[in-house]
Amino acid sequence: MAQRLHQPRGRGPSEERRRPRGTKRPRRGGGGDGDAPSGAGCLRAWAEENDELAGTWRASRSPGPGRAAQQAARRCRLAFDSLLRKIQGLPAALPSLSLELTVLYNALLFAVSESDGLVEGEAERINHGLIRVLEACGVSGQDLSTEELWQKVLQDVTTEEMRAPLHRLGALQGAVWLAANCLGSVTALFRLLSDAKDPVPSPAAGSENELLALLKAWSVPAEGDASPIVVQSTRDLKEILWTSAAFLQGLQGLEAGNLSAALSLLQAAAAGFCSKRVLAQIYTCIGCCTQQMGKPQTALQHLKRALQVDFQCLSALSQAAAVYRQLGETDAELEALALLHKALETPAQEAVSIDPCFLIRTELLVHTPALASLLSRSHPSEVKYQLAQRCLQAGRVGQAVEHYLDLLALLQEGPQHQVPLHGRSALPRTPEVFLEAASALEQHGRHQDAIAVCEEIIGRTGDLIPETLRLELSSSAGGEAPGVLPQERESLRCVVWRAAAYLHQARAWTRLGESKEAITQFTRCLNVLLRVQLVSAGSSQSGEEMMADALPEVSVLQKIRLLALIGRGSQFLELGRDKEALMNFQRSLQVSPGDPAAVSHLLQALWKLNRRQEAAALWQKFPADAAQADGQQDVLGRPYPLYLASCLQHVNIPHDESLALKLQDYVRTSSQDP
Repeated sequence: MAQRLHQPRGRGPSEERRRPRGTKRPRRGGGGDGDAPSGAGCLRAWAEENDELAGTWRASRSPGPGRAAQQAARRCRLAFDSLLRKIQGLPAALPSLSLELTVLYNALLFAVSESDGLVEGEAERINHGLIRVLEACGVSGQDLSTEELWQKVLQDVTTEEMRAPLHRLGALQGAVWLAANCLGSVTALFRLLSDAKDPVPSPAAGSENELLALLKAWSVPAEGDASPIVVQSTRDLKEILWTSAAFLQGLQGLEAGNLSAALSLLQAAAAGFCSKRVLAQIYTCIGCCTQQMGKPQTALQHLKRALQVDFQCLSALSQAAAVYRQLGETDAELEALALLHKALETPAQEAVSIDPCFLIRTELLVHTPALASLLSRSHPSEVKYQLAQRCLQAGRVGQAVEHYLDLLALLQEGPQHQVPLHGRSALPRTPEVFLEAASALEQHGRHQDAIAVCEEIIGRTGDLIPETLRLELSSSAGGEAPGVLPQERESLRCVVWRAAAYLHQARAWTRLGESKEAITQFTRCLNVLLRVQLVSAGSSQSGEEMMADALPEVSVLQKIRLLALIGRGSQFLELGRDKEALMNFQRSLQVSPGDPAAVSHLLQALWKLNRRQEAAALWQKFPADAAQADGQQDVLGRPYPLYLASCLQHVNIPHDESLALKLQDYVRTSSQDP
């Protein structure tokens, strides 16, 4: 089915001139072949060949498979190229210039469409055509730039019959520059085409700038009845240039953060002349713009409109999920992600063919990095991960488990499910996915499965960690880690992943009531962390304090050590090994001074061992209401990975009101005792 074009009211394309099939074009001049000037016969034959090719193309364009349209366009391009070589094989002459520029225009239209974009070769062919125009006028243009060529041609060639072909070629030149984001050159060219003697209309408030005003004011010269036929009219190309210029500048405003101007330009583009695919992209950009402006509901309206225009615009679905997340509408967010994943998993349908009438389209003129980033296609594994992650964060543990298990199965099937590594990927490193899956399984009560998943991480990281990993950071690092080599940092990540796997295994054994096995895994976790030696040169800070500011992995390492010490100490208490428990709680407080869980456990152990004076001193130093555990962030607000969230949120903090009363009485009694 041919892709229909969005056409706003009052901005439709011009109707191309059509001759009845089988009729011949009128002869040029008044006499027959006998009294025709030299070369007139060739000129007439070339004109008829141009018209026959253009007429065949227009007659053959119809809704159908994209491949058939491409093959027909390729045949036409080769035929027009052959005709152009015939014409340009002779010296440039004024009588043939109008036909030559028309054939050049037609040939370039097919070349652009076939290459699916504008390339340097087309720009050079335009330059060559302009140089031949000047040569026919007895002027050399060999040393002139493209901008100078256009200025010279439009100033020196003033005959009325050359006006239409030059303006037509100028529109094509504008398309070339627009595709290259050379907006200044496009604006200067259309000042010339609009005739500098005529005042340029002032830009319309809020929606148009100078370029859009010039394009709107540009009067396309009328084609004569005997003019050569073109395969895409100048009026249609004008509409496409206007829409593309608005879209392109709207994207630039969006990228620069000039949201108000970007919104006006994008809304203008949406009222322009483009395909459904481009219209959906424009609405998606408007949704992104209004979201950044703090209008999420308006953003959703435009994103829904994008999907109504073209449901294959999956970036709108992805963006809608992000807006729902911002609004806290978890059900809608998960539904959008599920639809996105289903669409990505569905075999791609054959691309809708473009109406062959429009060889140059907005799709070919607007392709900036900002648009590519905004419309980037998510990988199915990325979306599956987002579903799992959001379910886990929302407390929907059962759903999270199913999504994580599906994702792990995909990642182990083969490279076709691997996500290319790039800065925008929503999928973290594979070991972190496994750790999050283990956390979800643990929370869901599937402890043996959590242990098995962690064993996979432990097995894969064993050979990647050196016996000793020494990391040194100078005091002049300034928040960076220039002294740490990439391989050393990767080894540090492996240490963190392996230690976290042992931590989750220990927690799973704890839930299963196997204290001895839990202690073994907590100990293995701590032993892995002991392989890392952090050194700070020339600084009063400790190595870990300095490294934690420069490397996020170090702060995670510290938190894992804290959780392992508290966990092991708690299991020692379960077994009645109070002194060993006390040592672990003391070390946990050294690792993280003032941590409420470490303080609470140490108070319990000190009181139980009848070391009341130490317990009272600790209680006075760290009152119970002075600090609160806050899940994933410490007092500095530093975020921690999702796979540690459950460990941090459910760390066992004993609350013994009777102990607090006993400590209060003990402190009061001690202060009264002389």
